[in-house]
Amino acid sequence: MNKTILIVDDEERLRFLIEAYLKKEGLSVLQAENGHEALKLFEENAVDLVVLDIMMPIMDGWITCKKIRKVSNVPVIMLTAKSEDEDQLLGFNLGTDSYVTKPFSPKVLVARIKALLKRAYPDERENAYDGVCVNEQHHEAKVNDKEIYLSPKEFELLGYFIKNKGIVLSREKILDAVWGLDYYGDLRTVDTHIKRLREKLGEKSYLIATVRGTGYKFEVKK
Repeated sequence: MNKTILIVDDEERLRFLIEAYLKKEGLSVLQAENGHEALKLFEENAVDLVVLDIMMPIMDGWITCKKIRKVSNVPVIMLTAKSEDEDQLLGFNLGTDSYVTKPFSPKVLVARIKALLKRAYPDERENAYDGVCVNEQHHEAKVNDKEIYLSPKEFELLGYFIKNKGIVLSREKILDAVWGLDYYGDLRTVDTHIKRLREKLGEKSYLIATVRGTGYKFEVKK
């Protein structure tokens, strides 16, 4: 998912923890340790979602959110140690989209971020997993935020694998899905393209695993 998330929190360790989880999903990340720094980054970059702490020095999350809302409807998730109903109501009244109370699960936070992005940007046709991202609308493929250049068939092949991650796919099934039912070429065409695709995926090549005697599978973490 080729989007940029701005993380605003005065806890450096927490910022880097969230960033690590987001980058695994193919998301770009900007960091700020206070509201003043966040607003500067927001003005200078195309930010798609903000994760915003409340209790920060120089400028707190309430004021920061209020200033963001004057110029943008970008999704905002308030991340805070405050759990009182009054604080949550204030956050929603300021225009926040979600409210996460510390301590929290990074995986749950990432799930909320992805759900908000899908609702806010519904026209993006994008598949991503573990740092590998395919954007069909813009015909872009990235590994850890770095664009890789694929042939049309390699691009279709990678998108097909991500959509069917965790599923064992025979060469025949891959050939039919990517090359079409009317293609009468050799099954080795699949092997050749997968070999090239793995080379271009570099450190992420392990995601396309060979299933001996059957075909291939796009690996998922257990």
